[in-house]
Amino acid sequence: MVLIVSLANTRKPEKFQLDGAACFLQDRGRMTMNRSANTEELYQQRLRRYVTAMRNEKPDCVPIRPFVAEFTAKYAGYTCQDVAHDYTKAFDAAVRCACDYDWDAVVPNMVYVWTGLAQAAGLRYYGIPGIGIPHTMGFNYIEPSEEQAFMKADEYDALIDDPTGFLYQVWLPRVSIEIQRMGEPSTYRSNLALVKSAMAMLSYFVAFGPQAARLRSECGTPCAISGIFKAPFDILADKLRGYVGLTMDMRTQPDKVLRACEALMPHLCHVGLSTADPQKLLPIGFWMHRGCVPFVNPKQFESHYWPTLRPIIEEFWKQGHQTLFYAEGNWDYHLETFAQLPDCSIVFHVDRGDVFLARRKLGARFCISGGIPNVLLSYGKPDEVRGFCRRVLREVAADGGYIMDASAIMQDDTSAENLRIMTETAREHGRYSGAVPAAHPPADLPSSISAREKLAGMRDRPAPRVPPGVCLPWESKARELPAITGNPDLVRKVWQDIDALGNTYIWQMLLSF
Repeated sequence: MVLIVSLANTRKPEKFQLDGAACFLQDRGRMTMNRSANTEELYQQRLRRYVTAMRNEKPDCVPIRPFVAEFTAKYAGYTCQDVAHDYTKAFDAAVRCACDYDWDAVVPNMVYVWTGLAQAAGLRYYGIPGIGIPHTMGFNYIEPSEEQAFMKADEYDALIDDPTGFLYQVWLPRVSIEIQRMGEPSTYRSNLALVKSAMAMLSYFVAFGPQAARLRSECGTPCAISGIFKAPFDILADKLRGYVGLTMDMRTQPDKVLRACEALMPHLCHVGLSTADPQKLLPIGFWMHRGCVPFVNPKQFESHYWPTLRPIIEEFWKQGHQTLFYAEGNWDYHLETFAQLPDCSIVFHVDRGDVFLARRKLGARFCISGGIPNVLLSYGKPDEVRGFCRRVLREVAADGGYIMDASAIMQDDTSAENLRIMTETAREHGRYSGAVPAAHPPADLPSSISAREKLAGMRDRPAPRVPPGVCLPWESKARELPAITGNPDLVRKVWQDIDALGNTYIWQMLLSF
């Protein structure tokens, strides 16, 4: 990559020492891409930088990976309604930001919930920009009351027996205003909602491949994550029992809650692995919601949240995938627990927690990201933004293993000027003296592979009655078919591949939409 340094004046750069890392300050200088540079070379350099930091090593400079959502709309001249309803505009906005800012990785579309799919399925739990809420507002999740929870307190046994079946037969009709419930007569609109939402999901997901290729070819920017995962306890609290209902269940039937979390484990693990980066460079995104203080107390975290989360994270790492712990809220209380995970198995993203504490507690084991307060980026003065970013670079990033980002996903209240200051400060002060850019992303060391193979992960977990990734097992379907001639393996494979699409639909509806 060729870089040109454009200085606002000719004053000599000031050089100063930063915890052993030499950094250079060009007064009001801006580093701009030479637009004639080969974007593929730029892409490879950024990817190496990003992956090196995630492996808790020291790249040539601190990578910048902002999770920008509705901010991209404001920057590109769109409304929140535009990018929520028309994902092609959201894609365009993401590309515009990636090209205009010197960022090392982005999400192809952080305004992830496409309202076209939400409307096709008739989802009850979203406030959609321009429909019921102002068109200038981002989409909202509307949690139902305890009485209207999408799973009732006496339905744990059904969920535990067959989570996929429960989602299709009980959960989906309840979250939809279109799809008929069990026992009710089939209707045209109900059937149409299933077909439309499935086709919408397919068209939307297929569009992400070309969008990632576009970011690579037009901007030289890698994707920030690949794959999606949520903790079993969070799924119960978010989309099934609701927070209030789950809180009550933890008092009245904690054993059932634990068994439900255990029943969800293999399915959520399967979703994470089946959507992960096949090259094993990008982390699986894990959005952390209801497991921290004060949502649940430390004893409940230790008895329910952690035992049903840790084996999955270790299974991901056993198979070579890092997990991005996007720790929404304040998880400071649990930092020592997270330190029990294998070295480099996670990237820990700091939201409302203390980024300096996170570095002290976890920095020897994991890469840290985030920690730049959203309030500061939205309403702070430029000097305040610059000063805080420089402190993070001194105290968190000096030894490598840090990725610059805001604390939480950035919406349309983020200041474009402050975001540019964060970017420029990272470029000006986040260079490592003597660091040589790697020729390729860091490879696994033999010792790392050997240590991963020894992890139990999900190995000792009991197999569910209906396997992960399956709706109707082939063995059941085969008994319904006439005698099969020719190649029975071909018949079986085609059935299983198509059945897996049905499984993808319901679990992605639960996790992603």
